[in-house]
Amino acid sequence: MAHIDLHLHLLPGVDDGAPDEATALEHAARMVADGVREATVTPHVGAPTIPLDPLTIPERTAAFQAALDREGLALRLHAGGEIFPRTDLTRAELDAIAHGPPGARWVLAEVPFDGVDESFFAGLDTIRGRGFGILIAHPERAAGVLNGGLEPLVAELERGAAFQVNVCSLLGRQGPEAHAAAHRLVRERLAHVVASDGHPGTREHTLAAGTAAAMAAGASATQARRLTYANPRVLLRDGLPGGTRPRERRLHGSLERARQARRRLVESR
Repeated sequence: MAHIDLHLHLLPGVDDGAPDEATALEHAARMVADGVREATVTPHVGAPTIPLDPLTIPERTAAFQAALDREGLALRLHAGGEIFPRTDLTRAELDAIAHGPPGARWVLAEVPFDGVDESFFAGLDTIRGRGFGILIAHPERAAGVLNGGLEPLVAELERGAAFQVNVCSLLGRQGPEAHAAAHRLVRERLAHVVASDGHPGTREHTLAAGTAAAMAAGASATQARRLTYANPRVLLRDGLPGGTRPRERRLHGSLERARQARRRLVESR
């Protein structure tokens, strides 16, 4: 079974993921053996302790793709980033790590582990204001998500966002709250994508483990495949709507685009 991983810290030597090229290549070989054929590399962008220029990520991705090709590893990479939501990323910086076609470009935005707050949502608004849609990374890992924290995140779905749930959360490796929240998101069909959030050298599972994990959370076999292959494929091909600000003038149209985008994800085969 083929899989497409949209959250992966595979680029060597840039963040807390793969420390070097040898470790990254070893993990890539594991991915290919497990049926992962395509992935976005998503190093941390904007994290206070990781000074990475997002404009360098496409070149770094191309260099590592060349290394994969030399090793004969059939894994296709896309340049991306896991954004620590902030207000000073330029349109060019966002575009360097965005996916999807013109008019529906989107980026991966990380929820803060200590819980969502107004600064997080302000960061999302800024990203939208620059014309990009948003895939929210591991919402289940935000502290307090089962104690009132889920509702404001779900409200972001009505503004065109989509949810990405971690395999490691579904497996119970990120604590009981993240485990329960991940199961709830899958069971209630609020999750659009499951991704590995792999960190070669420390977190070495691949997206292939997500199929059984999603089914254990209540997904059917068909839904599990949508979460690990069909929906990621649609996001890369068709994108997500962005630019929903100001809300007062564009609310109806943005909601309709959000509904259409979610329909493509849910109904894709």
